[in-house]
Amino acid sequence: MTTPRAGIGRITAAIVAIAAMLPYLTIKVLWLTGSSLGVTDPALMGTSTMLGMNAMTFGMDAIALVLALAFTTRWGMRLPAWLVLLPLWVGTGLLAVVMVTAPLGVLLEGVSVFDTGGPIETWVYLMVYTGFIGQGAGLLTAFALYARDRWPAAFTTPVRYGSASATKSFQLVVGWGALLVSALLGGTRLYWALGGAAGLPPEMAEALTAAGAAQGAIKGVLTVAAGVALVVMVRGLGRGPFRQPLAVAWLGSGAMFSWGLYAMIVMIAGNPLGGGVTGAADLVELFSLLTGLVMGMCGAFLLAERSAVRDVQPAQHPLEGEDRDRDRQAAHHGHR
Repeated sequence: MTTPRAGIGRITAAIVAIAAMLPYLTIKVLWLTGSSLGVTDPALMGTSTMLGMNAMTFGMDAIALVLALAFTTRWGMRLPAWLVLLPLWVGTGLLAVVMVTAPLGVLLEGVSVFDTGGPIETWVYLMVYTGFIGQGAGLLTAFALYARDRWPAAFTTPVRYGSASATKSFQLVVGWGALLVSALLGGTRLYWALGGAAGLPPEMAEALTAAGAAQGAIKGVLTVAAGVALVVMVRGLGRGPFRQPLAVAWLGSGAMFSWGLYAMIVMIAGNPLGGGVTGAADLVELFSLLTGLVMGMCGAFLLAERSAVRDVQPAQHPLEGEDRDRDRQAAHHGHR
């Protein structure tokens, strides 16, 4: 089978993503090598916590750069699926939230939204988040075009398309359970975003800005939407294309897992830049992490089983008749 060559759209999107990554990777290299560019407290970057955080975030962006390159090559089409999907699931979950909340924060509060009063200068945040938006747009587009060529069934089949699933009962239990938990988590985020203070320390509730509330509301909507989309996929509800609930579940569960993981790392390691979550917000982040992980695993089972079905075509082949078994069987043998 011939490996499809990357088209101009996929290549262009990957180039945009890589170009947007370079400023972020550059400043991380400078900080890791002792530079204090953009930092008002030069000693900060020499602490073990900041060295570890900078090394981790540099590594994450470096992996994204390699994947962007892979999306433009034939060897990239032959990479193991998990090696592509796992880091992209985490990365797009992080970037999707930033792509919406960063412009919205500037719209609500102006460039001062990046003025945190911490040791990092405002222009660094402005540069980094602008890069994240370009990186997210390029990477998401390149990945979508790559996935369309590598796994066309996910883009061309309806939600109801599939076969008898050996793990159907497991998927149903996980899907409905995830929906229940995600509704609770998303509802809590929306409650806080709309001004509710129950469960939050008074200082944290008072410090919530319009941009912070918008970010919480977006995360809340994504959380609930992911739970609904997973149930739609597991139940096979509706006649629409499978790619629609898949995209919602992918971004929502990825955002839950990645942002929850980030919050847990910051809580355990300590945040030298200030801020952080406390009290009930810690529990929301922890359960978002766990629920996102369970939803991702359930989605992996579902995708693996759907991709294993190759004898039923999503649309009528020109040689097939009116969906008769013997016609479909004949067309199947003709493709061998």
